[in-house]
Amino acid sequence: MKIKVLDTTLRDGEQTPGVSLTSMEKLRIASKLDEIGVDFIEAGSAITSEGERESIKRITSEGFNAEILSFSRPLTTDIDYCLECDVDAVNLVVPTSDLHIFDKLKITKNELINMSNSAVEYCNDHGLTVELSAEDASRSNVDFLRNVFLNAIDHGADRVCVCDTVGILTPDSSFELFDSLRDISAPISCHCHNDFGLAVANTLSAIKGGAVEIHSTVNGIGERAGNTSFEECVVSIDRLFPDFSTDIKIHEIYDISKLVARLTGVYIQPNKAIVGENAFAHESGIHSDGIIKNSATYEAMTPELVGRTRRFIIGKHMGTHGLDSRLKELGLNVDDNQLQQICNNIKELADKGKTVTDVDLQAIADNVLDINHEDRIKLEDVTIVSGNKVMPTASVKLNVDGEEILNAGVGIGPVDAAINAIKSLEIFNDIDFIEYHVDAITGGTDALIDVIIKLQKGDRILSARGTEPDIIDASVKAYISGVNRLLQE
Repeated sequence: MKIKVLDTTLRDGEQTPGVSLTSMEKLRIASKLDEIGVDFIEAGSAITSEGERESIKRITSEGFNAEILSFSRPLTTDIDYCLECDVDAVNLVVPTSDLHIFDKLKITKNELINMSNSAVEYCNDHGLTVELSAEDASRSNVDFLRNVFLNAIDHGADRVCVCDTVGILTPDSSFELFDSLRDISAPISCHCHNDFGLAVANTLSAIKGGAVEIHSTVNGIGERAGNTSFEECVVSIDRLFPDFSTDIKIHEIYDISKLVARLTGVYIQPNKAIVGENAFAHESGIHSDGIIKNSATYEAMTPELVGRTRRFIIGKHMGTHGLDSRLKELGLNVDDNQLQQICNNIKELADKGKTVTDVDLQAIADNVLDINHEDRIKLEDVTIVSGNKVMPTASVKLNVDGEEILNAGVGIGPVDAAINAIKSLEIFNDIDFIEYHVDAITGGTDALIDVIIKLQKGDRILSARGTEPDIIDASVKAYISGVNRLLQE
């Protein structure tokens, strides 16, 4: 059975605290969602603001294959704004729990049904497809919920949606709820929140119970603990449920995940399923050995399936097989004695509580192999101007392949300004800065600062470290160190 996917990253996802997308950013995300096969895109809530309406209009004007929706309350004012945005459909949200009807809306159940029916009719009269979403359905009386749905369908609703608004369903109760509504004539969708970490499990159970459409957000972003994770749910359907499928191009899931993380500023936890940096990373010697012999030993799916690549992590738990593979990725071939010596040096460093970066590995290997690399880029000088009323500005003097270069840059802070001043040079064009982490090794305002960064060039990802009393010096040192290593490959 084909399961339809409604993505609400641009509406429910944008309700993540601290997230506010520009019109162009929304369009970029919508374009990618349409490209990878999402069936329905909830572009926003037209009633919110003039800027929100402009964003929705830009999306609806693109002629995407996906159906474009706007969130709407059962009010003619909301629906009129949806019409102004030229959307295909509305996600008409109607509260159905006693708590919401009596305490929030302060109306009777009959008034709620009449309000719902009138709104559905108004949408139909104006040519809008209607998906009627029952807010707080998981805490509603099931008979009343059914009554709301049947009334809405009789008045022209095209689809109905059960919303687990505060994430209280369990996989068992989710299946039972949807199974009890299976006989309703209209397609039923599922909208789950992740307050107890069960949104994906509850959504999958809803599908088994009869749901034919799921609501989700990329990376599971959303208010409070977020929504059903788009990538986790879609890949689970593809790999674990042979009777169900979607039209999503799952090999492009990592691309949309990175895009949303970058534009929202909500970065992905390293151990997140499917798209986290550690999802296909292996440090344990036993695991690395098994993976090299047959990836299925410790991977339920290949990383390439979702647009990823496998990584072997350098650390004290690693074995020689994984280390040898990582060294070969760096272009280094070693004999058994050299391999063991490098492995011992890594474990010694890791036992001191240090994170072993790729640059550390390269330095250890160079020492064992007696290799001296000449860095192409050397920092001669960096000067920062910053203050509470001054745009942070940095000027740098670099020696690049023997040529002295002066450059300047601005940023949201002094570190950002310094990095921008460096990476604006042409030699840095194809190198992406993908992760930045700072630790204070010692206490006090004079603490020694340890900066670890990750850089990417093509398919290659490399980590580097800088440790200095000054966070700007440490950051610049780490960045240039990493770039030098990438340029040597």
